[in-house]
Amino acid sequence: MKRYGFLLTILLLFPFITLADTTKNVAITAIVEHPSLDQIRDGVKDELIENGYRLNDDLNVQYKSAQGSSATAAQIARQFVAAKPDVIVAIATPSAQATAAATKQIPLVFAGITDPIAAKLIKNWEPSGTNITGVSDQQETGPQIEFMKKIVPNVKSVGYIYSPNEINSTVVLKSLQTLLAEQNIAFFAVPAQRTADISTAANTLKGKVDLIYTTTDNNVVSAYESLVKFANENKIPLLASFPDAIERGAVAAYGMSYYDVGRQSGKLVVRILKGEKPGDIKPEIGQTLRLVLNVDAAKKQGVTLSPEIIQSAYKVIGQ
Repeated sequence: MKRYGFLLTILLLFPFITLADTTKNVAITAIVEHPSLDQIRDGVKDELIENGYRLNDDLNVQYKSAQGSSATAAQIARQFVAAKPDVIVAIATPSAQATAAATKQIPLVFAGITDPIAAKLIKNWEPSGTNITGVSDQQETGPQIEFMKKIVPNVKSVGYIYSPNEINSTVVLKSLQTLLAEQNIAFFAVPAQRTADISTAANTLKGKVDLIYTTTDNNVVSAYESLVKFANENKIPLLASFPDAIERGAVAAYGMSYYDVGRQSGKLVVRILKGEKPGDIKPEIGQTLRLVLNVDAAKKQGVTLSPEIIQSAYKVIGQ
């Protein structure tokens, strides 16, 4: 009776206390804010809601961006680990690496990582046996080159701007170097350490390339409008591996929807929240590739899109 009396006293003194707190806590971190990565975040949240979780009720979601700084990404990772959420979702390679370095216990779901093996997040595409699983945006380079040739049929040279410190970008660079050389297509890769360097890097491609190919390099995407301006002024087609690029001025893109990557990542988060261990969940790759076109951008950048290409596109804007 004394025990029950003590419990009653506690409940009277603290009327909002619950004996079993069922609220789930998910922390989301991204290396930078731009449309593609924002769509991953939104996709994760929407998947959680669709599975019955109620934001600010039985689910708390915290989000922080590192604003392009690896040092800030590491700081956010430590803050999240100290808060002990049920799951941490890390969007883009630097944030995932920072979080993986900060904890070996809290479940980590990476999202939008081009090569999680090269990033040393996982050893292979089997269940990791660790606290890590996730969804990659990895795409085969061969189909991307075929996509370039469809948009610019007589392509003889390709330009590529990348961040040397981003594994997702350097992995694509190496693959492009090999496959383009096999097809006797010249390849000009220009490094850009910072977002502010993108315009200067683009200028070095003037008069050398038939098109510029872009991936979700975070520096490049953050300064995409300056790259579009250069492409428009110099009549150089700007192509991308991510559909969001057409809304920002690329001629064409062939790749996966990052919102879909977010939804796919969200499904893994739900499985973990329901009791599965991340180390038992096989890492995945984004499943749906789409061709999207921007007719207005094609005119500005001197590209004629054939009726066949337009008809085959999933989405066309600017008509």
